[in-house]
Amino acid sequence: MLQNKFNRLIRNGLITQRELEVLVDESAVSGDFPEELLLKKGIPKHEIIFCLSEYYGRPVIEYEEDIVISRTIVLNMDMERLKHALWVPLSFDREKTEVIAYAPDNPAVIEDIKKTLGVSRIVFQIALPSDLIRIIENSQDLNPGFPASAGRTPLAKVRTFLAERRSLFACNRTSLAKGRTGLAFLRTGISFITISTVLFRIFGWGYLTLLEAVLLIAGIIMTADGIMWYGPARKRGRKLFRCASSESTWGTTMLEVSDPGDNPVFTRTAPVQGSESLRDDWTNLSPVMRRRFLANDRTDMAEERTTLACYRTIMARARTGLAFTRTGIAFAGLGIAFLRQFNPGPWVFFDAAIVIAGIAMTLEGLYWYLPGRQAGAEGHESVRKVEETAGIWDFVFPPVHKIKSEGYFKKGHLPVRPSYAPGIWATTGLALERTVLADRRNVMARLRTVMARSRTGMAFIRTGMSISAVGFGLLVYFGATNAYWMVLNTVLLFTGLVFIVDGLYWHLPADKVRKQFPYCFGEMEINIPDYGNPVRNWGKVIFDGEHD
Repeated sequence: MLQNKFNRLIRNGLITQRELEVLVDESAVSGDFPEELLLKKGIPKHEIIFCLSEYYGRPVIEYEEDIVISRTIVLNMDMERLKHALWVPLSFDREKTEVIAYAPDNPAVIEDIKKTLGVSRIVFQIALPSDLIRIIENSQDLNPGFPASAGRTPLAKVRTFLAERRSLFACNRTSLAKGRTGLAFLRTGISFITISTVLFRIFGWGYLTLLEAVLLIAGIIMTADGIMWYGPARKRGRKLFRCASSESTWGTTMLEVSDPGDNPVFTRTAPVQGSESLRDDWTNLSPVMRRRFLANDRTDMAEERTTLACYRTIMARARTGLAFTRTGIAFAGLGIAFLRQFNPGPWVFFDAAIVIAGIAMTLEGLYWYLPGRQAGAEGHESVRKVEETAGIWDFVFPPVHKIKSEGYFKKGHLPVRPSYAPGIWATTGLALERTVLADRRNVMARLRTVMARSRTGMAFIRTGMSISAVGFGLLVYFGATNAYWMVLNTVLLFTGLVFIVDGLYWHLPADKVRKQFPYCFGEMEINIPDYGNPVRNWGKVIFDGEHD
């Protein structure tokens, strides 16, 4: 029967009977469609179409982007199954349906259509398997050979989950900032308590006791208030985030989301076969195909921004921990000073409690600090690696010396049709502009991450100065009369210096990067091209040279 389908080719001398028999046998063994094997053999596509039309007595449809299946059908049918079944409805009602199919004479196909759509009358149109699959993929908003997750709607869903995750990180950073403010209250309260306690222990009861009591009460209130602010931040800060992300693949793989809810899981598909060469042929891609790639690019960029937001959140957690460490150091230093300054007595238990509380707070803060330091290093490395790669504008409009293929400009003319002007190209141009703007947001996100690293370095410096100040102050005030206390004071002094040096190592490079970025100039203006108009009518962006 397959040989009868292609008798026209034999009659026209395009293939011999023996060659056709061999091809049919090869199709049976390999599972490839005979039409695709004929195309590989060099038989013109229109000749194969004539064969199908003559054999089935039905019109044959070729793939065109204008052929779009109803959105209702796409949403309510399993399009991936129809790719394997090789049929798709164009329209249907209770009585009949119009179907594009590859094998309309196959009883199994006819029964599948009737059972799926619940109709008795079928009006067939024919299509080659490759054309039929592309019609289905185009209606799914997919480029050829791409999985369903590569459609612009699924990618928008992934970006929505990523945006939600960034909002969660922003909420955590706000809570941690509130916690650091609470710790500032706590330190201020401790200062008040310290002043009132020292005055009372030195001078005892007197006419200033009332003032000391006011300071003490104010200190207690501020300390309690600070703890109330810090508590929720600590609860949020205990949740660890995984910041690792995949690398951008320029649309050859897709980011997918699973287990949607409070903790969605993002995974990346394997590379799509032929996607890299398809992307390299950007000049000859249709506007719709370009927009699909650009949607994937924006999703990759959203993933990078989310990862950078995660790093910034963990560094904010580290800064909160360091603020807690500074508070603990203040507590411990106060307790040690009391123990050494005053004679043993009933107050010794109070002094010891302050020292123990300070040590506990210091250890708690350092526990928060270690993951933050790792996040800072990973975030810096992430930014460094990305800065070494090309951006979206370089990829879409590469300089001549960076073009991979010598035939880049010789592959053919742009796929422009009268119906595309200006709307479809304007839409694609705006999609490109959205992608470029997303890339700019990523550049700014990298700058924010670098600056967060700088702020974290400054927190190291402040913490180091607090530790050194406590050690140096105790050493100067009490001298070297006790070897054990002198060793402790020296350890505190040098530990603080280590923190200061580490903080400078984090801060200085970040400050250098900050000065190199142009986003500090408020009067910069960028003209966005109107892709609905010819290039000659676009406005010009002029740089005055001052900020070059």
